[in-house]
Amino acid sequence: MSYSIEERLQGHLEAIYGNNDDTSDLKQWNKALLEAARLRSGQLPPEPQRNLWSEADVAVITYGDSIVDDAEPPLKTLHGFLTRELGAAVSWVHVLPFHPWTSDDGFSVLDYSSVNEALGTWPDITRLGIDYRLMADLVLNHCSSRSAWFENFRLGIDPGSDYFFVPDEAFDTSQVVRPRTSPLLTSVLTERGEQSVWCTFSADQVDFNFANPAVVVEFVSIIRALLDAGVRVFRLDAVAFLWKQSGSTCVNLPQTHELIRMFRLIIECAQPDAIVITETNVPNRENLSYFGNGTEAHGIYNFSLPPLLVHALVTGNSSHLSTWMMSMPPAQDGTFYFNFIASHDGIGLRPIEGLLAQDEVDTLLTTMERFGGRVSWREASEEYAKPYEINIALFDALRGTIEGPDDWGQQRFLCAHAIMLGLEGVPAFYIHSLLGTRNDIDRLEHTSQNRAINRHQWHLENLMATLADASSVHTQVFNALKNLIMIRKQQPAFHPNATQFTLHLGTALLGFWRQSLDRRQSLFCVHNVSNVRQVLPLSSLNLLVNQPWRELLSDQPIEESLSEWLLEPYQTLWITNA
Repeated sequence: MSYSIEERLQGHLEAIYGNNDDTSDLKQWNKALLEAARLRSGQLPPEPQRNLWSEADVAVITYGDSIVDDAEPPLKTLHGFLTRELGAAVSWVHVLPFHPWTSDDGFSVLDYSSVNEALGTWPDITRLGIDYRLMADLVLNHCSSRSAWFENFRLGIDPGSDYFFVPDEAFDTSQVVRPRTSPLLTSVLTERGEQSVWCTFSADQVDFNFANPAVVVEFVSIIRALLDAGVRVFRLDAVAFLWKQSGSTCVNLPQTHELIRMFRLIIECAQPDAIVITETNVPNRENLSYFGNGTEAHGIYNFSLPPLLVHALVTGNSSHLSTWMMSMPPAQDGTFYFNFIASHDGIGLRPIEGLLAQDEVDTLLTTMERFGGRVSWREASEEYAKPYEINIALFDALRGTIEGPDDWGQQRFLCAHAIMLGLEGVPAFYIHSLLGTRNDIDRLEHTSQNRAINRHQWHLENLMATLADASSVHTQVFNALKNLIMIRKQQPAFHPNATQFTLHLGTALLGFWRQSLDRRQSLFCVHNVSNVRQVLPLSSLNLLVNQPWRELLSDQPIEESLSEWLLEPYQTLWITNA
């Protein structure tokens, strides 16, 4: 049985607000949501479990001003670079927050209705959305303490007077899970006197009160505007922290999941080919819960992958990575893993809680600090803090092993991305990984922000001169990654929902098998994660003798007489039935 958008919305509203509003009020909010999204009365939602992605989809993650040119706005420079230098290699472009902001490099939004004029204009955003599937952040947990909404909160006027979360004196915060060491509550002077507002991330990022349906209506209006501008993939930033409840962890609460389901419903009714991805930097089991029953997030960030992959490559031991891969359920049709190994943030450590022993985490932290990285912390209790993330450029993170730097950094770096490209899911490259960018120590010291180490800003003239130099590591990395991507995009077995099976090849090798949805293509991915040569007995792969086989990266046929393959340090094999 199909239910109309009104009926579905009413169910979500009652699940979220049933104890707070009577039914007649909820019907008014239902109507307000439909109007904000410009949806028709009686409209039926699209069928779930549709795969809106394929093996040809590869994403790039970038700030609007990761590449700048004095002659034009950064968004135009970015667009030009992507079309000229990457072309068909990428199909999705995630432009990190492009609204006016006051801190956290865009994640403290001043005004959701405009584009930061230092980056460009709405037409610049729309033009990107014409050439690529455009992904944007919905920064919905909090906004800037200097925003008009928060100023209205201080003054007690609308809109905004009741948009922010102010816990009452009896609110029990003893179990709250924190991602930062900053104070949870910030005292502000308002027309109603001094009030303590909830600040999950910083005093400049004040949390919204989603117990007020008017806040949801505001964000549906923002969603509508982003859709109109060409956005087709929504990254729900820090969404795990939306709902607050006394005595709870205030993370991953049932109302949060219900809100996501409601946002998903509205988004796909407004734009059937739009996609919702949740950004939930939490332990692996909690992260998986955001798939729901196929009606919540289309995609979830695969947060455990970056730390486990880096650990495997710096230790030369794939056992923890393999164990985790075997434990991961396949994404059902209509859902996918969003695979990444570097981003604008650091390498998160919460997602490996329970996956690596503490001494292994400590060794990883020591190694990353040795390679120039920094460690950011979160408050675990009133008495102590825990490491939250490693801040480092991925190229530097892989410049050596736990024994120290070596000469295999470039090969190790390419191996990491070959693994990501082969795994079940949609792969996403941070632009500075594509460019082989190193730690930006100057930016780190200038801003005193650990995350700045991996947020370098290239000047277009310097970047193009660098990429014109064939001997440059940046050029070699850029060209090698583009080549890997173009080969990947032609393999049906690399569809994000194609079958994946982890192979048992010993700790120095990481292997897995992919099979296309139509079962016609089999593809064996084998990676040497160590700094010594490894022998792969081909008998350990089920290469059917009645089929021809080929190694894709070398374009070399596998002769029936060949019994083993010698893999150089960090070499990748993609073996497919030809």
